[in-house]
Amino acid sequence: MNGQVAGTSMDVDGEEYHQNQVSIQRSLSPVQRASSVPHRLPHFTVGYVYSQDMMLHSSATGEHPEQPERISRIRTAIRDANLLQKMKQIPIRPVKRDEVLLVHSQEHWHKVLAIQCELRLVNHIRISVARIRYIAYFENLPASSAMTPSEIFESEAYYESLSLYVTSGTTRAARLSCGGVIEACLAVARGELKKTFAIVRPPGHHAEPEEHMGFCFFNNVAVAAKVTQFLTPVRKILILDWDVHHGNGTQRAFNDDPSVLYISLHRYERGQFYPCGPFGSLESCGEGAGIGYSVNIPWPKKGMTDADYIHAFQQIVMPIGMEFAPDLVIISAGFDAAVGDDLGECFVSPAGYAHMTHMLSGLAGGNLVVALEGGYNLDSISNSSLAVARVLLGEAPPELPPMVASEAGTETVWQVAMEQSKYWKSVNPKACEPREEVDEISFSIPEILKGHRQHFLYTQYQMLQVPLMTKMFEERFGSQVMCTSDFLENPTIIVFVHEFGNLRIELDGKPTCDVQMENSYLIDFSKELISWVRKEKYALLDVNVFPRPFASPLPRGHKHVESWSRDVLTYLWDNYIQLSGAKNIIFIGHGPGCHALMELMESRPVGMIRYVNTVIQVVGNMSIPLIPKDADELRAWYSKNSVVIVHPEHPAFAPEARILKRHGRVLQIEESKPIKLIMKGLPLIQDHIRQSLV
Repeated sequence: MNGQVAGTSMDVDGEEYHQNQVSIQRSLSPVQRASSVPHRLPHFTVGYVYSQDMMLHSSATGEHPEQPERISRIRTAIRDANLLQKMKQIPIRPVKRDEVLLVHSQEHWHKVLAIQCELRLVNHIRISVARIRYIAYFENLPASSAMTPSEIFESEAYYESLSLYVTSGTTRAARLSCGGVIEACLAVARGELKKTFAIVRPPGHHAEPEEHMGFCFFNNVAVAAKVTQFLTPVRKILILDWDVHHGNGTQRAFNDDPSVLYISLHRYERGQFYPCGPFGSLESCGEGAGIGYSVNIPWPKKGMTDADYIHAFQQIVMPIGMEFAPDLVIISAGFDAAVGDDLGECFVSPAGYAHMTHMLSGLAGGNLVVALEGGYNLDSISNSSLAVARVLLGEAPPELPPMVASEAGTETVWQVAMEQSKYWKSVNPKACEPREEVDEISFSIPEILKGHRQHFLYTQYQMLQVPLMTKMFEERFGSQVMCTSDFLENPTIIVFVHEFGNLRIELDGKPTCDVQMENSYLIDFSKELISWVRKEKYALLDVNVFPRPFASPLPRGHKHVESWSRDVLTYLWDNYIQLSGAKNIIFIGHGPGCHALMELMESRPVGMIRYVNTVIQVVGNMSIPLIPKDADELRAWYSKNSVVIVHPEHPAFAPEARILKRHGRVLQIEESKPIKLIMKGLPLIQDHIRQSLV
């Protein structure tokens, strides 16, 4: 073991800390010393965590960007500015096993401890197996899991594939780094200090519950947040990650946890920038109870500036942060977006970091923890950290010159606002919509096309707008629900439920959102269907279930756009369709409208079975909606009274898949494009409707 007691170790800087405390006590008068009250804020309101032992983790060549000097240069910069004496040094300690297991698995804990061994690097690695097993014994780690010489050699490629290096000091440095962030958070959460700066390494935000990666071994901030919630009254924590890389590990740790709001600003570049993949996309917003509590601001390119970051803070970070109202704010402070960092290739200045810190200091009653993550240019990281430290100590941030966010930054923030406005009332997409000189006389394409369609239905078929008697429905679906004038008297009603439908844009893929312009086209796929419905003298209710993008946010109970689709259909069923004089009701769903129809059937099964003749679902490429397993009567009715239209290459026909009765009666039509599928299948739809009316 390391011969030190967890929770009491002062490490290398202990003597300096002791002398500092003695000096301060001597400067106080006897009255001041006598009047000091335990458990209240001491003379210090700001603290820091640091230990030279974290520098023992060092690559053999000394050329790795995650180098030991990162933390020593930061501490030196703060000391040389005469700020260190104004900060209380918080005793550091290694993280404990039970603390790590709040985030990571037992296997992960063992993997990191197994690294701990004596390595001597001459021309190759030499290792004392006996020493490893000695360590394993005293750490309660199975001796068999300690690394043998052959495993050390074999693991080199493994660690390189995870962007890691390991040495004899790795395990201790990783444990101190994580334990240091815990102590920094506890000092604030317990009211001992208002703000703290954890000058630690190795970083942590890439470490996932089951895997270490990206220079990170334990997820320092995630573990600290969990421990803080467990040991103190703090419940709601905001983690703001401004490292240039997405903190995949931190988001993963809290992806389904509504008590921790994770916000990350990072280079994304269509998922090609480390750690790569769609998890850092703007659509990655959490899951389950945590939906909406992960906020990703994914920059599409390098070169982002102060203006872009400040714009994102003003429009996204601070509005959501204030609405969330955290008890504690933790900054995952990577400084690799700083000017001069060759890995980040962005241009955030020390003043920019100071302003972001200043804004976050306005949350949680000023309870703020800054935990070092990345940043690999020693000048950039020390200058940026110094600027942050000044703000922590109460200095005003330096004045920034007039600036305007870039086109890429403005567009990204607007897209994030569009996504997050589903979950946060304070986010207003209209306020951050990209502006151009022609904006005052311009309209969005969806607005133009919806207006055109409403005008067409009125002039061609005298269809009228259906009034929606709630503000939320009218705001989201006004002008998108139209009916023929004979809707309440006609014995046969066709209810056509569809998506926007007028504008078709094909994408390379949802995570990248690259538009293939040559395959984009403008089309109203429903004209032929509507023309036939009116020719047959049926009444028509036309429902566009995709809500307007600039409507106010969804309530917390609504998790997706589909919730609104279901609710507006249920409203129309209860207040119009069921109360009409129709003897025959036919539902036709197209695209996303199919799933909305299925949710209506689940919520109103008795009415559907009693009043509806048939349901036609033009699914296309989407997944085929299923009747719930426990709805036996509805399943039997649906299997006899439905037609589900798909193309022959639909995944439902794959060898490993199978069609169930709950899918309904599935038919194939030779057409791969979903929008054209309904036109090609129109004769089949017409015949089926006629048969259902016999």
